[in-house]
Amino acid sequence: MARPVTLFTGQWADLPLETLAQKAAAMGYDGLELACWGDHFEVDKALESDGYYQSRRDILEKYGLKCFAVSNHLVGQCVADAMIDERHKAILPPRLWGDGDPEGVRQRCATEIQNTARAAAGLGVKVVNGFTGSPVWHMLYFFPPTSDTMVEAGYREFADRWNPIIDVFDAVGVRFALECHPAEIAYDIYTAERTLKALNGRTGFGFNFDPSHFIHQQFDPVNFIDRFPERIYHVHVKDSKVTLNGVNSILGSHLNFGDHRRGWNFVSPGHGDLDMDSMIRALNRIGYNGPLSVEWEDSGMNREYGAAEALQFVKSNDFAPSGVAFDAAFESKK
Repeated sequence: MARPVTLFTGQWADLPLETLAQKAAAMGYDGLELACWGDHFEVDKALESDGYYQSRRDILEKYGLKCFAVSNHLVGQCVADAMIDERHKAILPPRLWGDGDPEGVRQRCATEIQNTARAAAGLGVKVVNGFTGSPVWHMLYFFPPTSDTMVEAGYREFADRWNPIIDVFDAVGVRFALECHPAEIAYDIYTAERTLKALNGRTGFGFNFDPSHFIHQQFDPVNFIDRFPERIYHVHVKDSKVTLNGVNSILGSHLNFGDHRRGWNFVSPGHGDLDMDSMIRALNRIGYNGPLSVEWEDSGMNREYGAAEALQFVKSNDFAPSGVAFDAAFESKK
């Protein structure tokens, strides 16, 4: 069993899709996880013309690539965030930002995520990865004093905003996979459990497993796989390196990613604290046979060098489970 290894295009959106497809194929990737920004997969254009789907397929087929998932993280972030501000304006197209009225932004982005499900179905893709935003992230530290009632109300608001979105996903046969991440409604095991409960366990909502966001929170990513074996709908391979030295902290100190003074940073796969062997064994235990998608983020490394090296790292560390016990051959044959 060789899982397909794909490249998430989100960090390459400055390149036209065809340019990136040519580069990824030359590196040896099996496919692309198409981001819904840049020109890689444009939801509005997809719904305007059936010819758009074929234009994406033509590029992928030209370079022998497949697409198993599309991703709309940036728009999803704006669906349920408690505060909508200039940070969100920077990641949205003008048609979704509009006049910047927060509730208007949330509603337009919710419709866009519903349309992303429809567009993914039109492309023949069954998984949309993304973010959700969060009505409760700003309450993380529990100061000023934060009651359980306030947090519970935030989870109800999340469910009220996302249940109608997942209704559309269910209707078109596509699943949404949240990338658990600080600033989302779910960022660790307990908040992931609470999120599923808020949605009454509906199966149209699961997770895009990305270990890098758990490493710097200092819990073992394998525990997430073991806790949610039926909800791992897609997998990112991304790494992070914790460099706590008695001066810095895991909170980041308002320093930009890549700054050596931070207590942790994202790094290219194989250069951080990811235990790839344990991750693969856990994915084998749950029977995950989908793609391993490299989300390449490393401010200290050349992008093309890193993506090519990451591909080789993933391929050399992926393996199928054993079909027999290693000591079965010890038994005598009569």
